[in-house]
Amino acid sequence: MTGATGWASFDGRVATDAVECVDVLEQPERLETGTWFVVADFEGRARAWRFARVQDADSASAEPSTRWHGPPSETWTSSMGQAAYEAAVERVREYVRDGEVYQANICRVLSAPLPGRVDEAGGAAEPDARALAARLAAGNPAPHAAAVHVPAASGLDPVWVVSASPELYLAVSDGPDGTFVESGPIKGTARTPDGLTEKDRAENVMITDLVRNDLQTVSRPGTVAVTSLLAVEQHPGLVHLVSRVRGTLADDVVRPGELWRSLLAGTFPPGSVSGAPKSSALRIIRELETAPRGPYCGAVGWVDGGRASLAVGIRTFWWADGVLRFGTGAGITWGSDPTAEWHETELKAERLVALASS
Repeated sequence: MTGATGWASFDGRVATDAVECVDVLEQPERLETGTWFVVADFEGRARAWRFARVQDADSASAEPSTRWHGPPSETWTSSMGQAAYEAAVERVREYVRDGEVYQANICRVLSAPLPGRVDEAGGAAEPDARALAARLAAGNPAPHAAAVHVPAASGLDPVWVVSASPELYLAVSDGPDGTFVESGPIKGTARTPDGLTEKDRAENVMITDLVRNDLQTVSRPGTVAVTSLLAVEQHPGLVHLVSRVRGTLADDVVRPGELWRSLLAGTFPPGSVSGAPKSSALRIIRELETAPRGPYCGAVGWVDGGRASLAVGIRTFWWADGVLRFGTGAGITWGSDPTAEWHETELKAERLVALASS
């Protein structure tokens, strides 16, 4: 069974049989040979797994070996209740008033007990990430959906992540004039396009500018451009404002051994899930949030030599130690209404948590 040796899926590729894991920050040069599936935690840890078999999704079996059995819906709890979250929003507004930050993304983590299942041999096994991925694909298709599951039984560093991300973090590809890098920041969420506000548009422009600045640290001078601004994208149950930023990577970034060291140093964590200025927003996030984000708001995807596609790890479930977790958050500015921001976090969570519950 693929579950015992690992399984991953992203951007049209399916991989089975994990054979090694590397620390991306310690060995970034390893990602320049072969296909790797990457999971980077918001707090900075980044790992990549190489699999023995990688094939197109159309060629791989589409059916999981088991059905998904999630936690009962009433067992989910939040790292911050409504009163605590609204107080955090007010605190960010104070920081904005004092000129310390323009925007900070404040998140909370939902969690529910989910013990491992019993495998075919009658022993303990981890929940089937492939089954959850299939349920999300049917009920909430996403342009950057991802799953990486390498169980502890594989003997490698374990990981369990299933994401229905709508957001591109980094795409790296070759072009006639060099190696291109592109990002697609999302800011602005509502149930319908009519619900998008001037605050949403201003927030998107602010974060798009931050991402543009990030890409300038790794790109040739004069090549970074906003190719799309404030596009409205439809997703199941909600809409987003999405922009696109593109640049041509600098020669010293694409030299052997340097690509992923430079890209992560210049752009991580993603601007859309941190804030502006990024350094101030990260300090405020550490102060106000009460649970680590882990792979939520980090990155997940694949790297294949000089090409890559990585999603921002939003709309993301992760499992460890008998607990299933899901993160949700909102970007806070001076124009934020605390109750409205709380409801935005509920909107982002409600459909996916319902799908993941039994």
